Amino acid sequence: MRSYIIGTGGHTRFGKLEASLEALIGEVAIEALVSAQMEAKDIDAIYIGNFNSGMCDQEFPASLVLNALPDMRFKPTTRVENACASGSAALHQAINLIEGGLARNVLVIGAEKMTDADAARIGKGLLGASYQPETQHQQAGFAGVFADVASQYFEVNGDQTEALARIAAKNHANGVHNPYAQLQKDVGVAFCRSVSEKNPIVAGPLKRTDCSPVSDGAAAVVISNQDVANAASQKVRFLARTQVTDFMPMRQRNPLVFDGVTRAWKNVLSDANITLDSLSFAEVHDCFTIAELMIYESMGLTPFGQGATAINEGWVMKDGRLPVNPSGGLKAKGHPVGATGVSMHVMAARQLLNAAGGCQIDDAHTGAVFNMGGLAVANYASLLQRVD
Repeated sequence: MRSYIIGTGGHTRFGKLEASLEALIGEVAIEALVSAQMEAKDIDAIYIGNFNSGMCDQEFPASLVLNALPDMRFKPTTRVENACASGSAALHQAINLIEGGLARNVLVIGAEKMTDADAARIGKGLLGASYQPETQHQQAGFAGVFADVASQYFEVNGDQTEALARIAAKNHANGVHNPYAQLQKDVGVAFCRSVSEKNPIVAGPLKRTDCSPVSDGAAAVVISNQDVANAASQKVRFLARTQVTDFMPMRQRNPLVFDGVTRAWKNVLSDANITLDSLSFAEVHDCFTIAELMIYESMGLTPFGQGATAINEGWVMKDGRLPVNPSGGLKAKGHPVGATGVSMHVMAARQLLNAAGGCQIDDAHTGAVFNMGGLAVANYASLLQRVD
């Protein structure tokens, strides 16, 4: 591939923020350009990943970046939506332009403003990423969708409460070191394992610590071609990327295996001609702890039904054989839906540029990003590599 991330990107803190969607977009756009040592006039196109789904009244955000960077006026700017993978969808569109020779530099922004909406509006909005004939009466929102999968997984593969608690505790511990994380507290395995007033059951076997929080936030990167990268002081190369789409209705799929996720990982590793052993870390879509557990299996870390081994044996810890979510993941960092995919790439680029601060993995040289929309419906995988 001839596409590169230039610089360390832009990133707000995630959480309940006072800033508007417009302000969040402007902040990260300016930061990404400064990091890339570029000006607005250097950018050929802009893509903005934004889910919204009725959670924010500003439903047409594509042009908002021009208010912060007036020199971008008249440049093509497009909002991209693909549920929780909207950020990666925007990034893949930028790569398409670069690989097709239609642009030299593309600005990619992911942004979401969720917390201005009330709980009912948020719940309805997030369920928009599910198959409505199956979920329109789901009382627990999207947590209920994943709780149904978790319940079936437990029934076939045994009670996974301990494994899910360890995943949650790992990501909380990692999030302590991420200044952008919404949740920066190491709560421990015992707290995550136990039902309590502060950690109630949300749906099925899933407790509050098994669920990523509602968040506001934004992130941005500049994607450039080989010629630009050759002159850049900080750059990260895309080795491969893939997108795989699966059926949305669960009745057409095996709920115990994320087939689309599995295909995405096989494709991206094959395209780059590497194995999991070549990776220094992975940032994956842990919207719920059961999702991260099943992603271990789809990655090929363990056989299907045995994902708990990866966390119980410490393989995915920060000092393990393949650290997963050293940023804290969606669980601790937060999950402003449209921002998530771009955020994951910013975190990965900073790892590879030795700029991840307390989240840094020693000698990180190759990293993976996996971002999914819906219940493993829109599946995006990227492999990135340090340029020495």
